[in-house]
Amino acid sequence: MADTASTQTPEWNTQQELAERMVPLLGSLYRENNVVTSIYGRSLVNRGVIDIIKAHRYARRVQDAPLSVAATYPLVEAMAAMDLGAANVDLAELAARHKESGQDVQAFLDAELAEVKGKGGEGLGEPQDVVLYGFGRIGRLLARILLDHAGGGSKLRLRAVVVRKNSEDDLVKRASLLRRDSIHGPFDGTIVVDEDRNVITANGTEIQVIYSNDPTTVDYTAHGIKDALVIDNTGRWRDDEGLSQHLQAKGVKKVLLTAPGKGEMKNIVFGVNSDDITPEDTIVSAASCTTNGITPVLKVIQDDYGIDHGHVETVHAYTNDQNLTDNFHKGSRRGRSAGLNMVLTETGAAKAVAKALPELKGKLSGNAIRVPTPDVSMAILNLELNKATSVEELNARLKQESLTGVLRGQVGYVDSPEVVSTDFVGSDRAGVVDGLATLVNNDGKNAILYVWYDNEYGYSHQVVRVVEKMAGQQVPTFPKA
Repeated sequence: MADTASTQTPEWNTQQELAERMVPLLGSLYRENNVVTSIYGRSLVNRGVIDIIKAHRYARRVQDAPLSVAATYPLVEAMAAMDLGAANVDLAELAARHKESGQDVQAFLDAELAEVKGKGGEGLGEPQDVVLYGFGRIGRLLARILLDHAGGGSKLRLRAVVVRKNSEDDLVKRASLLRRDSIHGPFDGTIVVDEDRNVITANGTEIQVIYSNDPTTVDYTAHGIKDALVIDNTGRWRDDEGLSQHLQAKGVKKVLLTAPGKGEMKNIVFGVNSDDITPEDTIVSAASCTTNGITPVLKVIQDDYGIDHGHVETVHAYTNDQNLTDNFHKGSRRGRSAGLNMVLTETGAAKAVAKALPELKGKLSGNAIRVPTPDVSMAILNLELNKATSVEELNARLKQESLTGVLRGQVGYVDSPEVVSTDFVGSDRAGVVDGLATLVNNDGKNAILYVWYDNEYGYSHQVVRVVEKMAGQQVPTFPKA
């Protein structure tokens, strides 16, 4: 008989067994009860065994041991039997509070989750129809995220995509681009194309593909879509006048721009100024990927140390607006080959920060270098602080924010000596601080921070968070602060 003894440690085997038991419970909580679970802000929805174990590898504080699956599994098991209403639950924070309480698991949860106990999934409200106007890099990633959230835990329902028809086999090509991506890999699921109805069915969700060159003439109600929230990914219009064309279409209620908005339009960086969104807002901007990447980190620094002034240099992946080989371009330098050159260009992100963080108005300058990589960018923040600090203190503060702070969904932290840009492909954080690169000069007031950000995927997650806010998706978060 072959030797089937495991070569893995008993500790690993225990974690794996508990994580295997946890997967169906987490799925049931999400789909049947609209409960979104996370570990230090890292979502556990639709995650596998290894993902769950990896999420537990962090410690709440520097002096603590890493979180154990054995500490969170009893909580998940008990929650699954409580018929909870819609909620966001951070299991790491819940486990820490449970340990401090010294209570029995059920007694602890009965008190902690009393607000949603026995509510049977209630709390999300009516579903919100979402339309993607444009289906490029950001549009397709938004579709992936929205589809991943479908079936529970979110009121957002992707109903349609609006594009210009470019060829007779346009629908097949659109579906193929959704199915395969050179940077982010294959779509996780199944995609079926119905050319007779112009419908792409992805993981059981029917997405109506509407062909139009004019946003005012689209009749969404003809496809059963009502009070839709349109996400404009085209960048064609960036002011209220242009984007208001969407509101003239039948079945549209609100519009979100995935680019910096002009004029008095609200530019929202989720987690920083998302509370500025009101039910009356009909047109809102989700700002830029770089503004989202740096503003949450800047807010932490501003709140704790104060920023007198600074400079932001972005090292940005090339984008579709650049040329593959040298050719005419209306912008300076961007006509030169994106795959062969570092291209010095401008960025409005430093000034745009002030739209989300007004206290930094006039305090930041900025520039940008486009480099020959297809995704993941870096922002170098050179800041003159009002209050002195050290590398150790600054890193500890940012790491703590990434684990337990109010911006833990936006700010990430890493201190691995070998990380490079491709390690951040697929990161859902707005920006990730590279702790080993942090510098502070001798007087402690000049700090230089390096912040990685997936300018496609991380930004798309920020956009979805803004959409949820605009849709009025507000469910309680546990444990309470």
